[in-house]
Amino acid sequence: MRWLVLCLALLPLPALAQDKAQTLADLQGELARLSADFNSLKAELVQTGAASSGAAGGDALQRMDAIEAALSRITAKTEEIELKVNRVVSDGTNRIGDIEFRLCEQTAGCDPSNIPETPLLGGDTAAAPVADPAPVAGTDTTAAADAPELAMGEKNDFDRAKGVLGQGDFRAAADLFATFTQSYPGSPLSEEANFNRGEALSQLNDTANAARAYLEAFSGKPDGPFAAESLLKLGQALGTLGQTPDACVTLAEVGNRFPGTVHATNAQVSMQGLGCP
Repeated sequence: MRWLVLCLALLPLPALAQDKAQTLADLQGELARLSADFNSLKAELVQTGAASSGAAGGDALQRMDAIEAALSRITAKTEEIELKVNRVVSDGTNRIGDIEFRLCEQTAGCDPSNIPETPLLGGDTAAAPVADPAPVAGTDTTAAADAPELAMGEKNDFDRAKGVLGQGDFRAAADLFATFTQSYPGSPLSEEANFNRGEALSQLNDTANAARAYLEAFSGKPDGPFAAESLLKLGQALGTLGQTPDACVTLAEVGNRFPGTVHATNAQVSMQGLGCP
């Protein structure tokens, strides 16, 4: 099975695809404006006779034709890149959905037909409405301005779920973190919430759902503070589920993406335990 290999290779694409799409759109717009200005100048030279009279320099039209051809090649290249980016995003989205489907098949009570549609990689996530709290006297307003905006009650709900996890009520904690991610899509706390949900489910020996939670934590923010540990625990969970080849590939990715970290070292230990090549 190579679906996981390609899936992991494409996971960092949400931000990358979005940035490239914006860059390509800007470049195409700039090329269109440049082409229009160029054609206007060329028409003006032809109408005034400057191109043929030598006022604009020898062989002006030939040089302008060469520039026009170069502009056409650049425009065609940007369109080619855009098509490639779109194909990669589409393929990555399909593969994320595939791994979710496979994990659901191994989860008791999970109906694959009820799995929600996988969001398009790089697509905008509708954020919950945010409150604009009034500044409190004596607080550092600069630090508050730099902090991510949270919806009203968002931090309280997260802290409540985290507190329940700390008390050892793993079922309630898993449910609270699941409710949190559903209630606040796109929250800056989503990565940690999904990771903590995975931790709670692991304590309940619900390995398949824990793996899904770790996958969501990693794929939601592949360069986030919980990315390395989420990827490590996803690989370990796959090993526990008996998916050894996929577990080996996933654990190897920890070392590839986060070399020199304690998680990379732990991944190597887990690979040895699984007999990975």
